[in-house]
Amino acid sequence: MGDYWPYWFAHYYRGLEFATAICAFLILISSLDDLFTDAWFWSREAYRAVTVRRRYKPLTVSQLYDRPEQPMAIMVPAWQEYDVIAQMLENMVATLDYANYVVFVGTYVNDPQTIAEVERMKVRYRQLVRVEVPHDGPTCKADCLNWVVQAIVLHEKNAGVPFAGIVLHDSEDILHPVELRFFNYLLPRKDLIQIPVMSLERDWTELVAGTYMDEFAEWHAKDLVVRESMSRTVPSAGVGTCFSRRAMLGLAAQTDNQPFNTDSLTEDYDIGARLGAMGMKSVFCRFPVQFEVKRRTWFGYGPIKDKIITAPLCVREFFPDTFRAAYRQKARWTLGIGLQSWSQIGWGGSLAVKYLLFRDRKGIIASFVTAAAYLIAFQLVLFFFLAHMGILATRFPSIFTFDPWLRLLLAANGIAFLLRIVQRIYFVNRLYGWEHGLLSVPRMIVGNAINFMAAARAWKVFLSNIFLGTPVVWDKTAHSYPSAEALGARRGRLGELLVSWRAIPAEEVDRALAEQRSTEVPLGRLLVSHGLDEETLAEAISFQADLPRVHLTEEQVKAAGDAVPIDVCIRWRALPFRHGPHDKVCIAVASPLDDEGRTAIEAALKTPPTFFIAREGEIAAGLRLLRGGPRLHEMTAARTVPLLGDILLERRLVRRKALSEALGRYLPHQDGLIGDFLVASGVVSREAVQEALDIQQALRKEAGE
Repeated sequence: MGDYWPYWFAHYYRGLEFATAICAFLILISSLDDLFTDAWFWSREAYRAVTVRRRYKPLTVSQLYDRPEQPMAIMVPAWQEYDVIAQMLENMVATLDYANYVVFVGTYVNDPQTIAEVERMKVRYRQLVRVEVPHDGPTCKADCLNWVVQAIVLHEKNAGVPFAGIVLHDSEDILHPVELRFFNYLLPRKDLIQIPVMSLERDWTELVAGTYMDEFAEWHAKDLVVRESMSRTVPSAGVGTCFSRRAMLGLAAQTDNQPFNTDSLTEDYDIGARLGAMGMKSVFCRFPVQFEVKRRTWFGYGPIKDKIITAPLCVREFFPDTFRAAYRQKARWTLGIGLQSWSQIGWGGSLAVKYLLFRDRKGIIASFVTAAAYLIAFQLVLFFFLAHMGILATRFPSIFTFDPWLRLLLAANGIAFLLRIVQRIYFVNRLYGWEHGLLSVPRMIVGNAINFMAAARAWKVFLSNIFLGTPVVWDKTAHSYPSAEALGARRGRLGELLVSWRAIPAEEVDRALAEQRSTEVPLGRLLVSHGLDEETLAEAISFQADLPRVHLTEEQVKAAGDAVPIDVCIRWRALPFRHGPHDKVCIAVASPLDDEGRTAIEAALKTPPTFFIAREGEIAAGLRLLRGGPRLHEMTAARTVPLLGDILLERRLVRRKALSEALGRYLPHQDGLIGDFLVASGVVSREAVQEALDIQQALRKEAGE
């Protein structure tokens, strides 16, 4: 037996060759499917180049703006999205160039952090509605969406205005300004409108995240185009999907007002198939628009360049950048599309639909074949080196030597693989540049490893559900969101920002601006006098200045009461506080300080502080507290009573420059009451101070102080 071991290895090698032939045959079947899709796509492109594109002028952005705005609803399901939901809503409102829409965010009762973030955004945005799912999460995305749809119907009933379209988005999505205008243009002629989904550009070292760039660049430029062309149906991508009112009502009528399938983890795929069966009109659109991007050149070693690229109108987002997160997300897709849809939808439909169902579902087997092919290839290479080194010299004649069909099989697979590589490079290069185009080749190996693990997990969950009754729940993917700086967010002027939030009519902003030119009163205070609430004003200033918000307590102010001299606090309307008794001192202001003010505060603290935005009323109440006034909660709970200087400015009894210079000299412990000091300094008359004091006293009585 000891001398027979080379023959055992020879037999094993012969087995590897037979396994190679089997894998090659199965891969060829998949490759022929891919080649058919390629042929359809490129033939279609050639035909349209000489017919459609010569006969018809392409749609332009200006044509989108010519169409009157129809009411639109945006759905955003949110389970434990507290770390990104506020940024997403901020960017959405700041980006969308559309006025007639309402955002509905679905949250769960056992997710208080997400609820708090959405409620905070509701203060800013009058077009935001929080929808509460009345039971604990996570359930599934479809369940959350069904509750959102019910809230949309109730909103329509109360407002008396139906929505023309209902748009589906996730909490990590980055929208394009004309997205709603594009949907508006196609409604109500189309029932499901899907725009591409693209990954934000990642660093060249992020191989896992890079696979999403590669796959979506090809899928949403070629595969979905073929699907629509072949079957006239389009699956929803789960984001960037617009449903017509007719489509949503039709879906709800089918399933007792539950339009989304709660038995599927890919309710978006399921809903596209159901709309197709109902004869609804679906369309996948690639409408060219411009994007501003920062692109790292020469694999990250060259300079960063600002570029304007033309690409399809799409939804952009960050996809997972770790192997585990990626395969778990794709496992959910594989389970819903490949396994659950098989058991729920079957193989119905036309021949084209059956073919596309096969194409969708082959991954539940093909991923294992690909993994086996990698394993076999590794062993064959290992045997080659061992034979080359003379360690394994015994070998049976190869089956590929005597069978030309096997050699042709391997050659055909090689050509098909080369075509896959060429096309992948082409589509990735169009969106992300030649560097990522080349990197897409090694990232194919990473993608295949992810797909193998995803298929294995999908089968595990599916079989566990069937045989053990294990529930299938929302396997949430952790999301990330780019910073406002990375997005190039434009903060805009305060008045414009508040109008875009629908916090105050544009006419009131215009009146306040006119008053400001003659009174020197800060615009914020004037806007409050025109009906804006202080909480929204503070949120707007916080967003505009990119400073965090704070809601002050008496304990926080007292804990830092002696950190900054009271005269400096009064001069710059700055309130020191500590989050906790032993935390560092922070500074709350109603609006950002200028350089002189920041320098004065830093000099008093001997260190640069962290600045926060608080309501004007909280700042005024806190300053009174530091001077022995009423308790902070008694001041902030009631209507805000302005400080004496603010009243003098509003009544035009003093000039801002003169008041500011006087406050710079004011020392409370030496100069006494501020009114007396201003009179003694010759800044204002005694009668003017008394008039302001009378107004202040009247306001205090109204506020119940």
